[in-house]
This record gives sequence, C-alpha cells and structure tokens, in this order.
Amino acid sequence: MAGKNDNDSITSLKGADRVRLRPAVIFGSDGLEGCEHAVFEILSNSIDEAREGYGDIIEVTKYLDGSIEVTDHGRGIPLDYNEREKRYNWELVFCELYAGGKYKNFAGGDYEYSLGLNGLGSCATQYSSEYMDVTVTRDGTRFDLHFEKGENIGGLTKTEIKGKKTGTKIRWKPDIEVFTDINVSAEYFKSTLKRQAIVNSGLKFVFYNETEDGMEISEYYYADGINEYAKEISGDTELTPVHSFSTEGSGKDRDDKPEYKVKMSVAFCFNNTANLIEYYHNSSWLEYGGAPDKAVKNAFVYAIDQYLKANNKYTKNEQKITFQDVQDSLILIINSFSTLTSYENQTKKAINNKFIQEFMTESLRHNLEVYFIENKLDAEKIAGQVLVNKRSRESAEKTRLNIKKQLSSNIDITNRVEKFVDCRTKDVSRREVYIVEGDSALTSVKLARNSEFQAVIPVRGKILNCLKADYDKIFKSQIITDLMRVLGCGVEIKTKHNKDLNTFDINNLRWSKVIICTDADVDGYQIRTLILSMIYALTPTLIEKGYVYIAESPLFEVRTKDETFFAYTDKEKNEIVERIGGKCTVHRSKGLGENDPDMMSISTMNPATRRLIQVTPEDAEATEQMFDILLGENLPARKDFIAENGGKYMEMLDVE
Repeated sequence: MAGKNDNDSITSLKGADRVRLRPAVIFGSDGLEGCEHAVFEILSNSIDEAREGYGDIIEVTKYLDGSIEVTDHGRGIPLDYNEREKRYNWELVFCELYAGGKYKNFAGGDYEYSLGLNGLGSCATQYSSEYMDVTVTRDGTRFDLHFEKGENIGGLTKTEIKGKKTGTKIRWKPDIEVFTDINVSAEYFKSTLKRQAIVNSGLKFVFYNETEDGMEISEYYYADGINEYAKEISGDTELTPVHSFSTEGSGKDRDDKPEYKVKMSVAFCFNNTANLIEYYHNSSWLEYGGAPDKAVKNAFVYAIDQYLKANNKYTKNEQKITFQDVQDSLILIINSFSTLTSYENQTKKAINNKFIQEFMTESLRHNLEVYFIENKLDAEKIAGQVLVNKRSRESAEKTRLNIKKQLSSNIDITNRVEKFVDCRTKDVSRREVYIVEGDSALTSVKLARNSEFQAVIPVRGKILNCLKADYDKIFKSQIITDLMRVLGCGVEIKTKHNKDLNTFDINNLRWSKVIICTDADVDGYQIRTLILSMIYALTPTLIEKGYVYIAESPLFEVRTKDETFFAYTDKEKNEIVERIGGKCTVHRSKGLGENDPDMMSISTMNPATRRLIQVTPEDAEATEQMFDILLGENLPARKDFIAENGGKYMEMLDVE
C-alpha cells in the first residue's frame, strides 16, 4: 500500500547527509570515479595556491590503509574566526556547502584563475570521509581539526609555533558507507599528478605510495610545461617541430553577463605515427572537451582547408577535408584559464562558455594562418599529410563497404563459396574446416573426411602475402574473401586509417578448429605460411584463442606385409625401420592429392590417429617480429636473418 502524500511527507537532507546519502550529486558518481573526484577536489585547492605563487611542491601520499594525504606549502587555509560571517572559517570551509573564497575571481578576487569555483570540494570530501585530519600552519600558529563521518570532534585546536612556515596538510579516508568502491589506484594518482605537472610548469608533484615493501616515490615536473610534453609525445617521429603560442582576451557570454578574462597557451605539432589531443582549463583535464574541442575542430579544418584551396592541393571535384583527417596526425595540448568558468557539472570534464569557444576559435584561426605563412615548409608537410590521411580514409571507407558486402552475405545454395564442401552438423563445438592446397588435395580430403563434422575448402594458387599487401588489394582477392566468409567471424583491423574496417566477432566463428593442411614440401610450406600470415593479419584472435591448427602430413610410408606405418621425419622413419627389423618397403609420400583416401583418413583426418599442431604464439611480440622479418617489408632484416641462419636449413633444400 502506498504511503501518505501530504504536507508532512516532504523532507530535506541536512548536514553531512546532503553528501553521504547522495554523493553522486556532488561527485558525479557514488562509485570509484566519485571517490577519485573527491581526491581531485582536495588536490585542486593546493594547486590553486601554488599557481598564485605560494609554494612550488605538492606532496600526495597513498597509505596502505586506504587513507590519502595532500600536503602543500601555500599560505594555509584560513580557519580562525570570520568577523563578517560571524562564524569560524573552518566551519565554512569544511562544514558548509557553497562556501569559499573563489566566487569573485572575475572581479579581482584572491584567486584569479582557479580550479575551485563552487565552494563544494573541501566540505563534500569531509562529509564523505570515514575520518579527516586537517593541519594548517599560518600566522605563527598550527591549527588542527579532526572529523569523523562528517562531524567535527574536539573543535579547533591552536598551537603557537616558531618560524614562518606555512601550508596545509589534509589526511582523510574515503568512507565505504558513502562510496561503493574506495580503492583509488596508484595509477590514478600517477596519471593525475603527471597531467597537473604538465599544465603547471615549474610546480613539482611528489607521489608517495605505501606498499608492503616500503614507500615508493614518484616525481612529476615539467619545466617547460605543455611544450615539453608535446615533444615527449612526438618523440623522433615528428613531421613538424612543436610550435606554441599564447594569447589572452576578455569578453562576455551574453550582453547582460559580467565580463571576464581568458588566456590560452597552445602547443602542437604533426607526427607520422603518434596523435594526441588534450584540453586543460584552469588545470582541470577536460576529458570531454566542450568549448575547446569545438573551437579546435572549427579552426584547424578551416585553416588547413583554406591553405589547400589557396595552393591548389585538391584534385578536381575532391571533397573537403574533415577533422578526422587532421586529428590522425595531430599532437595538440591546450592549457587555458578563465576568471569565470561554466563547467558542465561539478566533475569539471567539459566547459561550455560561449565566449571561450568564440575566443579560442578566432585565436586559433589567426595563429594558424600566421604559422602557415611564416613556416612554408611545415605548411607543405602538414597539407600533404592531411591529404594522405583524407584519401586513406576515403579509400578505407570504400574498402569497408566492399568488405561488408562480401563478408556479410550468408553461405547458402544461392550464394556459395566456390568448391567449398560443408559438413552436416550445425554444432559449432564439433565443426572443423580443413584449408587444403589445390583441387587435387580437395578430392583426397573430401573422400577421406568424416562428412558429419569435417568441411574442406581448397586454396587455388598462391595467395597474397597479407603482411605486405594493402587492404584494398587484399579484399580484391577472391580466395581471401572466400576464406573469410567460410570462417564467418569477420576481420579485425586496428591500423589508424583502417580501424573502421573492423568487423570481427569471435562469437560468429563457425568452427571449433581451423586446420591448415598442405603438402610436406617446400611449396606446401610456403602456402602454409601464407595462409598463416593471412590469419595472423586479418584474424589474429583465432591464433591467440587456440583455434588454428596445422595438420602434419607424413613424409614417409613404411609398409610390411601386414602393416603400414607413417613417419613424419627422417628420424621417425629410421626408428620404424629399425623396430620392424624385417623386410619392409619405404616410400616417400606423394602430394596430398596423390594419397589414397584410407591413408589420408589415418594420417591426416581421423582425430584418433592424426597429428595436429596447435598454433599458439607464446610471445606475440616475437611472433610479429618474425613475421615481419620473413614476410614483411623489412628487407635488410630478412637478408641478415638468412645470412645468419640459412646454413641451418641447407639439408631441407629440395634440389637435385
């Protein structure tokens, strides 16, 4: 039965319950992300102090018990009695939501450009803590506070000290009764402190991570800020050197709104392999961008498109570039500040100030135009690379549509794969597909197989080396697209310009085993390697998950009057002959197509007697490197490998 709905049914949360019962309202989440944001709220206050010129080191400690400590060397939070408010400042800062000293930044307040704006962070974090200890040193006095579950215990303690030392130290433990997860990882601290070091040049961050083996210490410091960071990301693959500029201005979001100041620093370069775009505003990393992201997309596309048009870089009727074509090769970091900021919410992951977006757009357009005029060589490189990206994207889109058309069609009586012979069962856990060498092998395998669960498809001729061919050429190969259709799981492609070609879904694989079956000679080994290369390039997960096998073909057939034995190496052949001891005949095996069905069944098809080698790349990196050496574009490495190791395989050469 529903409860009453009268005047007395409306209640309000008071005190610490405003946060403890609804943490997601303040922190954006009641899970780990919300707990992490509480950490950033305390850290941001120390950063604001340092940026105003008070202190050049901030220390953060993660303790084994889950508690966290932030120490700065700023002026110290004012905690004593406030005559104007007729209350102690510690009550306003740590027990009152929407209380702080950063509400009038646009009108010349104490903090011109600050991370904290809403007067929520310190109080909300205190309310959400199992306990919090605050130590402030200022005015020749040490101030101490202790809180438990949102309540102050013992009031404000003051102790006179000697010296001029100032600063704030806050240690707290997030409360598991408030957040569903309070295990903030060391990686979160490291990435956050690194980002803050990048956008606060000259400010050092020290992270202490307490472990069972002692205290681990990490330091983050960027003397040249975002310029140094851009160079770090670009490394030695830069297309253009890092270029930077700074600008500032003032304006309004609306005519009836107050005027505020904005300043922006930009560092960017273009790179052949790396790309990165990061936005920071008042030191807060804007994960979702907002106004800066809109400005960058507008300005870079406009400026580069204008350059391409002015210099006749487009071909006739060629479509205009998109931001994706720029982003593929762009490393860009923007560090902006404003005295009035409109964040999308308290988590501060995006801003939406109208004037900031307009200011950034105009500034970026102007500075890019000047940059292209003054750096002609760089402009040519950028224009060329962006056009390469554009045309690669367009080509990839055509290929994607072609792949989708070719691979998405079902294999049925109206849409068959040429010469593919299916099995009867639909139980994927039993189904096996043999990829065999040529039509003659198809006939032998077809007669030798168990048609209930074994299917077969022949490779017609030598297939492309998929490690060297481009995707457009690969998917024009009928045998490759046929093999992919038979597998059924699509293709997985992760390269920069072709990632949209990815259609892979392991759940659509139609087989429990994919078995490569080729002759035991040089030609057979080459075809086997090319098939493996195709699988490695287009569906590597099949190898990683253990679906791919090689069927060993016997090299020798040893016959006696009553029995037949198969040997897969010279050593096995000699051991069999020695074990028989009597009269026998030894025949070198012919190609698969010349073997009789009974022999094929025993040696290659029958699960009880066949030999299968599971392809399992124990070291994916080493496997990829070997594929590249033997079949890729790295010709010098291949020559070196052959010169060093070729002698080991001389006895395997099929020469007479």
